[in-house]
Amino acid sequence: MRWTQTLLPTLRDVPKDAEAASHKLALRAGLVRQLASGVYTYLPLGFRVLYKIMNIIREEMNRAGAEELLMPALHPADLWKKTGRYESLGDDKIAFKNRAGHEFVLGPTHEEVVTDLAAGCVKSFRDLPFTLYQIQTKFRDEARPRFGVIRTKEFIMKDAYSFDQDEAGLDKNYQKMADAYRKIFTRCGLTFQIVEADTGMMGGKMSQEFMVVCPYGEDRVARSSKGYLASLEIAERAKPTASCSAAPAELPEVFDTPNLRTIDELKNRFKIDPSGMVKTLIYIADEKPVAVLVTGDSEVNEHKLRKLIGTKNLRQAENKEVEQATGAPVGFAGPVGLRLPIYADWDLEGLSSFVCGANQKDTHLKNAVMGRDFTPSAVGDIRNVKEGDPAKDGSGPLTIATTMEIGHIFKLGSRYTEALSGHFLDEKGQRRTILMGCYGIGVNRILAAAIEEHHDDKGIRWPVAIAPYQFEIITLNQKEEKITLAAEALYKKLQDEGFEVFYDDRDERAGVKFKDADLIGIPLQIVLGERGLAEGKIEIKSGLDGTAAMVGLEEFDPGSWLGRKRA
Repeated sequence: MRWTQTLLPTLRDVPKDAEAASHKLALRAGLVRQLASGVYTYLPLGFRVLYKIMNIIREEMNRAGAEELLMPALHPADLWKKTGRYESLGDDKIAFKNRAGHEFVLGPTHEEVVTDLAAGCVKSFRDLPFTLYQIQTKFRDEARPRFGVIRTKEFIMKDAYSFDQDEAGLDKNYQKMADAYRKIFTRCGLTFQIVEADTGMMGGKMSQEFMVVCPYGEDRVARSSKGYLASLEIAERAKPTASCSAAPAELPEVFDTPNLRTIDELKNRFKIDPSGMVKTLIYIADEKPVAVLVTGDSEVNEHKLRKLIGTKNLRQAENKEVEQATGAPVGFAGPVGLRLPIYADWDLEGLSSFVCGANQKDTHLKNAVMGRDFTPSAVGDIRNVKEGDPAKDGSGPLTIATTMEIGHIFKLGSRYTEALSGHFLDEKGQRRTILMGCYGIGVNRILAAAIEEHHDDKGIRWPVAIAPYQFEIITLNQKEEKITLAAEALYKKLQDEGFEVFYDDRDERAGVKFKDADLIGIPLQIVLGERGLAEGKIEIKSGLDGTAAMVGLEEFDPGSWLGRKRA
């Protein structure tokens, strides 16, 4: 492709609203343009990268025995209601009624649709196993789209689904997909981690996330130097050994805190360390209110809280529900005198006393003591781990890294097939439920993750496998006939040999061309100038190993240059 025949609007200045490196460079390099908040157009260069990524995904999915299909983006809302996810999607759901009054959901994912398909097709054990996948646009009404294509309202996902007779079959297909994911992300040039994760809205009994370290990601991973690794959603710590057995002589004392509802407000007004304060949060567990206690410098982990309570349905109470349960506005709840089941974090056992809400407007308590002033229903690890916490397995202190999820795999079991009548007759003629796995990849995020990992202060440094082109031909003087004739001949020769070539045939200054070439990041630049051609030579600049060399035009071997590794 020639520059003069494509749409490639590069930018000199960094867009003001762009924060992430991938967002800045995707805009500057002419890969994308924003249409609306969280909605992007992929321009020709950006789409070539997406196309390369999708081809790698297809190759590895097909190699793993999965078959591609294409399912509708319009889903009857009734399907989502049968599985209970219509409500759990909340405001992220994009739903509407058509002219006939039938309600549809714009597909954020396809578990319901593919399960309905399988339920209608599978009758016997002979119809199993199989794995289906698609690459398709998904829709979620994200409240805060951020960081370019990292978090958007419309995005491209590869979603795959396995269907098996039994746990052994599910385990086998799950491992196949995990292995395929490793190959996909490695081929895309990404450095990734595989972490145990919460199944969340998807359900099921097990999941793993494929993460890349990224300062603009919205996930966090806890790890120790000796091998412990888990997403923050499920990461656990060792039980604290320190505890306080002696209660202070002082009894709880009410003090005025007008309009001071938050930990930070109390800290700033009274100079109290947040670790000496306790937050009382009201949750609704299986439709009944419960109180949850963590120290002021901690955050509740709902996955671990759900396990401690032993509940399936858990959500944070709304403001009216908090007032009904505590008798006080939000921000003033406390455990003393509260007639609710109370679940406390381990950390409270190490406090001789603490400050908490008094269940009255504009008041708090000091000198509150767990065990003396109230008795919790249960105590356990119910907060997010923090930097320096000891790992549960004794492998040392934890560190926390900000990451971005690029893939997620689940063992769903019968979560959807039971709800949508996905059954089959086994060899004995007995009716059994199909077991499912599901496996997702964020295609757009691979593009963003590759830019985040492979860039410098000049621009993108694409891995060869997903670069929009392999070579870029740059002429130093497009008006010089000898140069353009040599460039045209080389352009045709490389294309005829099957290489992907981008030819900057603009009548621009050499400095402009070099800056644009460094910005868009095609791995190998071939520079043709009058002085070099007089000696029968061209200059090769490699973004793979950082080298530059004068090479004889006739001796130039493109394949050997592509085989070089990135420095």
